[in-house]
Amino acid sequence: MTTWIVLAIVAAVAVYGVLLFNRLVKSRQMAAEGWSGIDVQLKRRADLVPNLVDAVKGYAAHERALFNEITELRSAVGRVAAGDVAGRGQVEGQLAGALARLLALAEAYPDLKASDNFRDLQAALATVEDEIQMARRYYNGATRNLNVLVESFPSNLVAGALGFAKRDFFQAADGDRAVPEVAFRAGGAE
Repeated sequence: MTTWIVLAIVAAVAVYGVLLFNRLVKSRQMAAEGWSGIDVQLKRRADLVPNLVDAVKGYAAHERALFNEITELRSAVGRVAAGDVAGRGQVEGQLAGALARLLALAEAYPDLKASDNFRDLQAALATVEDEIQMARRYYNGATRNLNVLVESFPSNLVAGALGFAKRDFFQAADGDRAVPEVAFRAGGAE
């Protein structure tokens, strides 16, 4: 009788271990899927940047420093290591801030604002930014679920033994959350 009880306990622990392992794998895959979604949207934004910069350059050629900053940040995004979520978030946040300054600069040029090409690019960028936010929320939720499993008992025993690790959240740096102020008056921007 004791042998059956021991075998039942061992079988229950083994089944529980398999179920925990499968939950960890599922959580890891959901986080990877979430990161892939962010990466796709960030690439879409990066593809829009040269067109947006070119559209503004014709009207505000004296803003060369901002154009150079945006170009350098776009290049810096490509130099961030594939698994460096925090580093990618920091550089992407800086790029988003520079693009916000570029769009705010465009407010001073009524002809540029009236340009169909610029308005289309601005609308496309707004759509991509919304998609990035949705992808970020999905990724961070999937990452939270994975991290909870990796840190909580008893799943942390299985996670540690099988090499599952916490993931970093994708967030903008504190200084990159500021929205530029644009004051409007009749006939144009101030």
